Parts: sequence; C-alpha cells; structure tokens
Amino acid sequence: MFERTMSGTIEEFSKTFKVLLITGQRQVGKTTLLEKLAKGRRAYITLDNPKYRLLAQNDPELFLAENPPPVLIDEIQYAPQLFPHIKMYVDKHKNHKGAFWLTGSQKFSLMQGIQESLAGRIVILDLLGLSYREKTKIPYSSVPFLPELPSRNKSTSAQMKPLTAKTLYRHIWEGSLPEPVANMKINREAFYASYIQSYIERDVRDFYNVEKPLQFYNFISAVAARTANLVNYSKLAGDIGIDVKTAQTWMGILERSGLVYMLKPYSPNVTKRIVKTPKVYFLDTGLCAYLCRWETPETLYAGAMDGAILETWCFGEIMKSYWHNGLNPLIYFYRDTDQKEIDFVIEKNMTLYPIEVKKTAQVNDVDIKHFGALKKLGKKTGTGAVLCLGQSRIPVNREIVSIPAWEI
Repeated sequence: MFERTMSGTIEEFSKTFKVLLITGQRQVGKTTLLEKLAKGRRAYITLDNPKYRLLAQNDPELFLAENPPPVLIDEIQYAPQLFPHIKMYVDKHKNHKGAFWLTGSQKFSLMQGIQESLAGRIVILDLLGLSYREKTKIPYSSVPFLPELPSRNKSTSAQMKPLTAKTLYRHIWEGSLPEPVANMKINREAFYASYIQSYIERDVRDFYNVEKPLQFYNFISAVAARTANLVNYSKLAGDIGIDVKTAQTWMGILERSGLVYMLKPYSPNVTKRIVKTPKVYFLDTGLCAYLCRWETPETLYAGAMDGAILETWCFGEIMKSYWHNGLNPLIYFYRDTDQKEIDFVIEKNMTLYPIEVKKTAQVNDVDIKHFGALKKLGKKTGTGAVLCLGQSRIPVNREIVSIPAWEI
C-alpha cells in the first residue's frame, strides 16, 4: 500500500465541501485511496456493477435512499442522473460536509452535469499515478514544485537518495500505475495489453461510439510516439489513415479520459493561448513506453525518445506536485516567432519561472540560452531551473539553478 500525497488534501477538503470528486485515468488508484480513507465509515458502491448502475440510472432517488451518505460512489460517469438528486440532498442537509465521495475516469464528460447541478457544492481533484516520492516512500510535501524553494529543498532532499541516469530511466520505463509498480513479477506486456483493451472497450466504445478500435489503438500509439511535441493533426491523421477532424476528436477522447495533457503555449493574451498549437504529454510514461515498444529501460535510455520521455516524466512529476495537493498550476511552454523555446513556464504571483529539461549531468549556457526571452513579456522573471541528470542541486548563476530530475 502506497501513501498518497492526496490523502491529506481529501481529508481537508471534505471538511469544507459537501461533495468531492476524484478523476483520473483508470487504475491510478482512485478507489483504493478513498476506500483506505473511508475505513468503514462510509458505504462503497461501484457503478461498474450492472445491478447498481441500472438502479442509479433508472431510479436515482431510490438508489440514494438505499445507499445514503456518507457514501463512496465509484465510476459516477455511468449515472449522471444522480447529480440532481445529490444536489437536492446536500441542499437539504447543509451541514453535512463530505457527504458524497465520487470517482470518475471521464472528467470532462462529467463536467456538464456537475456544472448544471453541483456548482459551488463540489470540489474536483485530479489524481495521477504514483509520484517518484510516493513510489520510493519519501514523505510527501504539501509544497508544489517551484524552482526557488530553498526550504523545500532542505526538508526533503536529504531524505532522497541520488539516482544514476539509468536508474532514473528505470523509474520512467516502469511508469506510475500502482499495480505494475507494486508487483514487479507482473507480466508487463499482458498488463498493458489488457489495460488498453479495457480502456477501448469500456471507455471509448461505451462513451464515444468509436467503431474502429484497431485504428484508435494505432492512434494512441502514434500520439505516444509524439509525446512532448507540438500536435500536428494533419500528420497524425495521415499516418493513421483518418481525416483531420477524426484525429482532433480522438485526441479529445484521450484528454477527457486522462491519458494525455494538452499543454498550451504561454502568451500574455489569453485568447492567443487557446488558438495556438499545444504540446501533448502522456501522463503515464510506463504506458507511453509500452505503446512505443521500448521493451527495456536500457533501450529507452539509449533510444530516439530519450529526451522526450524524460521531459514527459518531469512534466508529470510537476503536475503531481500540484494536483495531488489540490492545486491547479498555471503551467505553459514558451515558443516565439524567433524560434526561441522553453520547455515549461510556471506563472505564480505574476512572476514567470522558466524550466528546461536536459538529458545531461552538466548544465551549460546553451541549455539556458532562451530564458532571457521572457523578459520582453513585461512580467517579473523568477528563478529558472534546468531539470537534469545531475546528482545535486547546483546554482548555474544567480538566477538559475540546476536541479536533479528526481528531486522534483
């Protein structure tokens, strides 16, 4: 059993909100986490069970009468009919905080029903797979990643064993889904094959009526091969043999079910962020490596995706440090007309923090040459960081620090 950073977040938010929803891709540990926290204090009902699903869909009032709060309802996306009745309950019982704990693996599919019925009554938390700290049983931090956090560095880095580059890539290849991480004897090929089959049959076909499962599988694999890159729908569509509109629709499915994250470019103009081309990141590097047929950590480390997969892993670790603490980071990438690029830019308190990811142990001026491009944006620039394969945190200059990737 892994200790999850989000445990404290859930307990805290349940004192304030009447309804709590945890979303995330299948098998990241949503139900396991909530069942552990419930400790027999609330009933557990899964809508994966056809009996409960049909009752919730056809007679939601009776369903809630038979399963009164406090209750944990798993896979709530199967019965959005419950939302109006949950609203009626929490409006009637105004002091019943944490009455409903819900899970769902289709966040965006749930949002319409939530916005219509539960606005102001619900908190939504995004759970990703295990962070490196959770996997290695390092005490979690309630402080999310930011380059200039010396107090955080002092409190945790002493407890973290430095990793060699190849050991780090083993963690990247292994991924973050709890089941294969906990059971090293599991047949990796069989696990991920079953995972993808279940995802396509239970999520994609049930919710989106995708009638070409083989092409959809090929599409997922093609996206995995492009992780940490700008999205090119025309190229994706051409490679798979589908039209551009279908490629856009299918990418939306991957995003809604939590397999990928679409990172927008930074721009002072919010409207421009929406229309400009995003980058796509797989949220579990183990699944990404499987889909791209990297069969060992050694081949992944030495292969053509070595830089992209490291960047993808770093992105996921940064997101976990925020999402698992109930926070939504303002995180982007930077790319301008002069072809100056920065992997990530975090905005906090009107300050921009540039971050590069490099598969190197020694950081040089070339690695940070584009950080200065942010100064023309008219905002304060905070400490920059290069996430790398070094063994310790080292200042590059007065404004930039080199940070081992495993220390995120």
